[in-house]
Amino acid sequence: MSTALLDRVKIDRTTLSFVPELVYFEPSSLDYPKGQRIFEWVKKEGIPYRMTTSHNRITNLPGDSELEKYKIAKRTLVVGIRKTLKFDTSKPSAEYAIPIATGCMAHCHYCYLQTTLGAKPYIRVYVNIDDILDAAQGYIDERQPEITRFEAACTSDPVGLEPISGSLRELIEFFGKQEHGRLRFVTKFHHVDSFLDAQHNGHTRIRFSVNDKYVIKHFEPATSKFEQRIEAASKAARAGYPIGFIIAPIIWHEGWENGYEELISSLAEALPHDVTKDLTFELIQHRFTKTAKAVIEKRYPRTKLEMDIEKRKYKWGRWGQGKYVYPDEQANALRMFISERIFEHFPEAKIEYFT
Repeated sequence: MSTALLDRVKIDRTTLSFVPELVYFEPSSLDYPKGQRIFEWVKKEGIPYRMTTSHNRITNLPGDSELEKYKIAKRTLVVGIRKTLKFDTSKPSAEYAIPIATGCMAHCHYCYLQTTLGAKPYIRVYVNIDDILDAAQGYIDERQPEITRFEAACTSDPVGLEPISGSLRELIEFFGKQEHGRLRFVTKFHHVDSFLDAQHNGHTRIRFSVNDKYVIKHFEPATSKFEQRIEAASKAARAGYPIGFIIAPIIWHEGWENGYEELISSLAEALPHDVTKDLTFELIQHRFTKTAKAVIEKRYPRTKLEMDIEKRKYKWGRWGQGKYVYPDEQANALRMFISERIFEHFPEAKIEYFT
């Protein structure tokens, strides 16, 4: 990493939505400039830190109860290297997931990471970005002349970590130079300023995960506010990035029609008109598994999230496992209402799917 880039990504505490309370460093992470930069910042800020040979050996997180340990883990950062450079597939969003971080500082009650990260909900950032980009180049070269898409937000929200890691900007500028490679990621955070001037060349699509105010207030603690996300989307659009929105999870609640009408109209007011021709929407209704229901109720015992199996329809998945979704009548009402509002305000937009 060049000195100029290191200077540009100095960590500014005033820009952070996430300040870890405890940081673990894998010793090998300090062999990389990014790891050294984070290490120096942690020492300067007086944040407690420890060394660990591997994140898998972190078993002694503070806390007297499982719930307390979970909350502390969500404020814990692990700085390490990505050893596995075989990328997972990421259909339908992209051909591959590109791993730059794992875990998220947000406390979204419904999040699938509740179960996929299991007992290790701490946040990990990987500092060997050059190795990760070299692996991505290999995947791109294999599929030429086809375009290969990479999703950077399968196991984390990298925008929330960007003020610390600076990794997204590096990815964006790498893909900006790729004829056959494209990057995409989704976020609930508004920290886009540090990469608005990146040389993206239209090769990175930023999708903002948005919802109505009721859902954000009750089910998405520690994320950016409704207005902040919309403002960030406007900034990114004006910086020339292809833009998309994921409305997820769409939740049936009292007043949902007004809430989603306000959401779509607010987007229409904020976005410059010239970006709407290439605007995408992904619509995902709320769903849960029995396993997720048990974990959520344990971690957020006072949640207002409706997970009554008797009120839901069981939908089989492709791997023989199913999830509970809304009955057809409710699902169709949600899909039709939101789709109509989208095309009313964005007649040239594309709704990629409703699921």
